[in-house]
Amino acid sequence: MFNYLRKRFASHITERSRRRARLVSKDGRCNIEFGNVEQSRFVFLIDIWTTILDLRWRYKMTIFISAFLGSWFLFGLLWYVVAYIHKDLPEFNPSINHTPCVENINGLTSAFLFSLETQVTIGYGFRCVTEQCVTAIFLLIFQSILGVIINSFMCGAILAKISRSKNRAKTITFSKNAVISKRGGKLCLLIRVANLRKSLLIGSHIYGKLLKTTITPEGETIILDQVNIEFVVDAGNENLFFISPLTIYHIIDKNSPFFHTAAETILQQDFELVVFLDGTVEATSATCQVRTSYIPEEVLWGYRFAPIVSKTKEGKYRVDFQNFSKTVAVETPHCAFCLYNEKEAKAKEKKGYDNPGFVLSETTETSDTKM
Repeated sequence: MFNYLRKRFASHITERSRRRARLVSKDGRCNIEFGNVEQSRFVFLIDIWTTILDLRWRYKMTIFISAFLGSWFLFGLLWYVVAYIHKDLPEFNPSINHTPCVENINGLTSAFLFSLETQVTIGYGFRCVTEQCVTAIFLLIFQSILGVIINSFMCGAILAKISRSKNRAKTITFSKNAVISKRGGKLCLLIRVANLRKSLLIGSHIYGKLLKTTITPEGETIILDQVNIEFVVDAGNENLFFISPLTIYHIIDKNSPFFHTAAETILQQDFELVVFLDGTVEATSATCQVRTSYIPEEVLWGYRFAPIVSKTKEGKYRVDFQNFSKTVAVETPHCAFCLYNEKEAKAKEKKGYDNPGFVLSETTETSDTKM
């Protein structure tokens, strides 16, 4: 009993580690990290706009809040310094005829409030700059210009983050598993994809990459070698009418990297099939890309997808997503090589030159020699 549990636990750990060893997760995120990069991290500041857009929301909001609070506090200190140098603060006991640089600044708190009012252009009217100090006038102009720049940059970054087409890609879903079965008399690898919104993706294009480790004839080992995988639907692989779930398929012919794969050996192979769907969002005209991946354990040999689209009595078409990833077992050749050999054998039989009217008759030889 202990040995059985130990084997089950070991197989579970092996399968779990193998499922984790994938370049692209099911939701499209890439599992890769860069090490020993010689370039400095400050190079990302050169393209600060893209760096801000790629940040996660928690970091972006931290920068957003820090930028405004930091600028308000910094200029609040500068206004306090101006008031301190000009001796406008109450501790200097200014005379009644004394004209301050900024009215009603009594300390650091009031200087911070005046900085906030200036940068966000609130202007309550209680604190204001006088004509007494040229330094205060230039500081007011500089803070107003810088405030507009910070406000435009940060608000634009948040708006661009919200409107990125990456979020539109979350409404495109792929089936949990890929299946291999016959379609149109050919052995095919099939995947189901659905658009959860009624708005279309314009100019959609779908393709795949097979990632595997290969060894060249020169003995070089190439990790994550990429092989193109062509996917099509009945109307082609471009400009898809993506209003209802589609079943895309890859024909396993002699040019396919799956041609020498069999039902008994597919689980022993080490590959990752990454599927991409590119399209243009109809509402914003922005391009987006959706991707997912399949490892050997997620490719089911001898299955097809269950029907998902039906027609109601009212004449509407209904999509049942409960059967979206459901599969049904079907009779399937255990390898593409066997299927094509069977077809070639049948073709040769049809091209035979036998005469069906010919009858073979046996004759016995007689000897005319007399002794």
